[in-house]
Amino acid sequence: MSFPTPSPLEWREAAQKALKDRPIESLMSLDADQLVTRPLYGGATGVQSIFAPRPSDSEGRAWDLRTLVEGDDAEAVNEAVLTDLENGAASVELKGGVLEDSRPLGRALEGVALELAPVALDAGIDGPDAANALAVVAKGSPRAKLRFHMDPVSAFAETGGAPRSVEEHLSLAANTAARHAGAYPDATFFMASGRVAHEAGGSAAQELAFAAASVVAHVKAAVDAGMSVEAALRGTVVGLSVDAEYFDSLAKVRAMRLIWGGLTKAFGVEAPAVIEARSSRRMLAARDPWPNLLRLTAAGFAGAVGGADVVVLDGFTRATGRSDAFARRQARNTQLVLMEEANLGRVDDPAAGSWYLDARTRDLAEAGWAEFQMIEAEGGLVEALKGSVIQPRIARARVQREAALANGAAQIIGVTKYVDVDVRPAPVEAADAAPSRVERVCEPLTPIRFAAAFEEAAQ
Repeated sequence: MSFPTPSPLEWREAAQKALKDRPIESLMSLDADQLVTRPLYGGATGVQSIFAPRPSDSEGRAWDLRTLVEGDDAEAVNEAVLTDLENGAASVELKGGVLEDSRPLGRALEGVALELAPVALDAGIDGPDAANALAVVAKGSPRAKLRFHMDPVSAFAETGGAPRSVEEHLSLAANTAARHAGAYPDATFFMASGRVAHEAGGSAAQELAFAAASVVAHVKAAVDAGMSVEAALRGTVVGLSVDAEYFDSLAKVRAMRLIWGGLTKAFGVEAPAVIEARSSRRMLAARDPWPNLLRLTAAGFAGAVGGADVVVLDGFTRATGRSDAFARRQARNTQLVLMEEANLGRVDDPAAGSWYLDARTRDLAEAGWAEFQMIEAEGGLVEALKGSVIQPRIARARVQREAALANGAAQIIGVTKYVDVDVRPAPVEAADAAPSRVERVCEPLTPIRFAAAFEEAAQ
């Protein structure tokens, strides 16, 4: 039995009737990047299909399940690290006082096989010192999977300054990478992250552009330090944020692969992109942290389906301080459920074939590339930050999002909608230390939380 196919005119008339004579264009919306989201996508919209699979897997898994362990006490960090690795994590990322020297770092990593479990660092402006400490702990093992993650540009952008000039910090990071490259061929050295733009309220395209410009800045510094372009690119990990808006987040991860392809082509080499997707902190709530579990699950879904090589989820209490053992367990198990029970990694590119996601991916890639070209035209990322070219653009995106939350066009579950008046507290291990003060050279990209204003008003 066959059914007649309605003509485009009949479809339009039916749609207009359903809309009660409002124009179909009323269903379209603009985001902070001035990109249009349509109500319907199809082959007639001229969407070109995109296939963006992961270039590799992690020990037979779809992605590297990485946990974040923060702490100053080496023995406590060691207990948390071993617990995570024994209960499903493939790698760990360390932050805190244990990175200050090789002795506490060595105690924190006691019992960890660095040849099997990658260890990443989050040391901010002190990245080179932490990298040297990790290199000592690895004892020259050429098979050690070290992830130094040096990223002086993000640290500079977040605080608006640094102990030395940012150029000196870049040079120091590059020379540190060049010094360890021969001893640790499986290591990566730089974290070219756009997360600082995201956490300050930036749009998806602005985050992509910041990450791309960071890649260029680190590669140029590495070449000046004596590394080849190919070695520098292969030693660079791209960092992106993923949040509860999972369609945009997964399209952003896929868009980064397209942008990476443009970068490697410009450098004249071939190297696969390695993307670390980390859950957004600007999306978290502090007053009622429990709905954060839903937001973090959506973020993990976005990283997995988007094809990130590494996914890192915060604990659900991270808005108020460092996660305790229970919050870290929830973060780890969320990924395990997505991987082992939801089977998100059984398809190379689960997002392939969606007209909407293909269109959104390409739109974000083109918008991110345009923002990146603007940054490069200013002399690169460092000069664009010093010249306050990036900061006001991110501020406008932040204000637009804040306005949408204020007028009800956007919602935060548990904060602006479905608010629980009887909030159950959740413990944290410790509050964050106050950031160190430095002389400001430029306007900082200060991290925000969109829920904070509503939580303060509710007190």
